Amino acid sequence: MNIASLVQGVAMISWLAVGAVVLVAVVRASRNQGIKGIGTAIILVLVVAILMTTVGAGLVFLQPEERGVVISAFAPKGYREEALQPGLRWVIPFAETVVKYPISKQTYTMSIAPQEGNIIGDDSVAARTEDGQEIYVDASVIFAVNPDKVTEVHIAWQDRYANDLVRPLARGVIRDAVSQYRVDEVVTTFRFDMVNQISTNLEAQLAENGLILVEFVLRNITFSEEYAHSVEQKQIAEQQALQAKFVVESKKQEAEQARQIAQGQADAVVIAAKGDAEARLIQAEAEANALELIAAALKDNPDLLTYQYITKLSPSIQVMLLPSGSPFLFPLPDLQSPEVPPVIE
Repeated sequence: MNIASLVQGVAMISWLAVGAVVLVAVVRASRNQGIKGIGTAIILVLVVAILMTTVGAGLVFLQPEERGVVISAFAPKGYREEALQPGLRWVIPFAETVVKYPISKQTYTMSIAPQEGNIIGDDSVAARTEDGQEIYVDASVIFAVNPDKVTEVHIAWQDRYANDLVRPLARGVIRDAVSQYRVDEVVTTFRFDMVNQISTNLEAQLAENGLILVEFVLRNITFSEEYAHSVEQKQIAEQQALQAKFVVESKKQEAEQARQIAQGQADAVVIAAKGDAEARLIQAEAEANALELIAAALKDNPDLLTYQYITKLSPSIQVMLLPSGSPFLFPLPDLQSPEVPPVIE
């Protein structure tokens, strides 16, 4: 509790004490009891009450977030030009009064939702775009009273600056800004540009009236039912087009995948055929080389063929029959006993 409130509380108690003493005096007098000394007490308590009331009327305590406009009967203009600063201040009792103004941040909200705005019900800003579409804007204006212009605000607006200044200014600036953009620009590419334009214009106009714009908040944009339905239909069509495009792309990818698989299989067949041909070529070349080597060996050693023939015979063969008149007669190695060499006829 500050000192000014304390003094005013003491003054109130003093007046209650005066009333109590007077009541006691009346009761005692009605009972024919002595009231000696009560008159002195009444005078004493009355003096204290008047003194505390006078001091209390002259003391003013301002919080750090407050400024005070002094309405004075002795000032030429009827008020002090300089506002009172925070702290305990003194004014002329009963000749001057102080009107307190907050300089802290305040918020004025205009919303389509009935319970969200400063005014109960739909208080959104109806505005028309450059292409003639009507939209509804929800917005909040965060502002503060300029501490250096508190007296000017009091003279021009008193405590009506929120409803009579901030609200109409904001609504007018919003409508002017929206009218410069198409409806598709308002909600997409130029939304931030529009907000910046509103903030700049609103800040300048509030400053001319002693207020400081802290921030402009664009809360929401609502379309008319007809336009919202057309936007919904357009979005559905775009989604369907995207879906159809996706299906086409999917089919293209499937066809490309099938083509690549077929191409891979064809390439594999070609590679396998080339491999077989190369293998056969290598085998033929090897066989030809082998035949050339055999021919060269037989040319230099004719008996080699007879030797190869004999080595290929089974060890169990003891007799061979040759056709009659055959010119071939091969001496075979011993098949049974070294003492009796076999003879082939």
